[in-house]
Order: sequence, then structure tokens, then C-alpha cells
Amino acid sequence: MQFEVFTLLPEVFPSYLETSILKRARERGLIHVNVHNIRDYTHDKHHTTDDTPYGGGGGMVMKPEPVFEAIESVMGTKTQQTPPEPVSNIPIILLTPQGRVFKQSIAQELSAHPRIALLCGRYEGIDERIREHLVTDEISIGDYVLTGGELPALILIDAVARLLPDVLGDPTGAEDDSHAMGLLEYPHYTRPPEFRGWKAPEVLLSGDHGKIDKWRRQQALERTFRKRPDMLETAGLTKEDKKIVEHLKSNVKNLRP
Repeated sequence: MQFEVFTLLPEVFPSYLETSILKRARERGLIHVNVHNIRDYTHDKHHTTDDTPYGGGGGMVMKPEPVFEAIESVMGTKTQQTPPEPVSNIPIILLTPQGRVFKQSIAQELSAHPRIALLCGRYEGIDERIREHLVTDEISIGDYVLTGGELPALILIDAVARLLPDVLGDPTGAEDDSHAMGLLEYPHYTRPPEFRGWKAPEVLLSGDHGKIDKWRRQQALERTFRKRPDMLETAGLTKEDKKIVEHLKSNVKNLRP
């Protein structure tokens, strides 16, 4: 899979991309991350990429010319007065607090594309014509504001890349992650079996995989019930799952004074 990143701060990306799972994925050719400096597509001696907003107000606004030229040159698009058709259905994504909130289902959706483009906003914002006539999608990583779209872009790359075949060492490693199965993930334990008097659950040491799977499912349901009960409304629960949730609810009611 290929990520095309458009940014004013390309130096942000190498340190994270050159570590751990993403580094190995790149070395094995499973993902390619091309970082493009928007300043390289300016034509004045100062490499100007921002200007004051029309109508007044604080902050600076990213100019349309270098952004359009950068993305059109790399992605092979050419826009006139209307929003572009994605090239071979390639998403051109603006990272912005105004976008749809990023979640696991969106990561799964994007992992089906062989190539995506990520535009990192900066300053007060971008010229609205970029939003209207260039990008094809807008994504936010949460209801808060950062100084730019670089960190969100890295988050998106990380979340999408780990869903690709062979990126994780375990081929099913992403299947039980929190949110991937509609629930929060069950607890994990490793050696030693006892630490400071705290023991790992006996069932995990039993070697009985049927019992282990059942325990993990119960724990995932209980953890989701306690921490994110809203997720249970949309999770695909079995009849047995629903019995467990009802039992958890009755315990809470019994504890109330």
C-alpha cells in the first residue's frame, strides 16, 4: 500500500516511520510512505505557502496554488471548477478537526485502497477552495485541535498499515484488538505467573483453549460494559453475550443503595 503525504513539515515523519513495525513493513515493501514538501511546489523566492485571511482575523491561511500543484503533480489529477473524481478511486484526505471522526471501521475501509493521499493542514486553516475542489474526504482524530495535521497523518498511517496482510507478525493479530471486534480487548498476562503476590488467571495457564476463548470473550464484554457501554449498542452480540451483559447489568442494580 502506498501513502502520499503532503506537508509543510516533512522532517516530522522519518523518526516514527523508521521504527518498529512500520520500519519493517517498509523494508519488506508492504507499505510505501512518500512525504512531499508543499514548499517545493511554490514559485517565489520566499517559498510562500500561507497568507493573511480575506476579511481579517488572526492567523494565516494555507494558499491554494502550491497545495493544488503538489497534489495534482503527484496524484495525476487536474481540477477545474468541480471536485475531482478520485484517480482510480484514490482518496485524497484532508486531516482536519472538521472531518469525520477516525475509528477502526474507517481504518478498515482505507486499508482496501492500494494508494491514499494525506494533506496535513497548518496555521489557521486552508483556503476553502482546497476543501471544495481538491480533497475527496476529511478526517479528524478527535474533537480537539492540534497545531497541524502531521500527527493525525501518522496515526492514520499506523492504524491502516497494521491491518494489511503480513504487516503484523501474527496474521490474526489485529482481529481481537479493541474496536476491531466491536468490543474493548480482553486483559493480557505474561510471565511470571505470579508477581508481587498478584497471580495470572489460572484459566490462561490451563492449556484449554476452549475455556480460554470463553474467558476472553467474557472479559471483553465486562471491560466494554464498564469502560465503554455505548459500544455494546452496536456490537454484534450473540445470545450468550447478551446473557452475560444482562448479568452485568443486574449486578450493578443490586449494588445500588
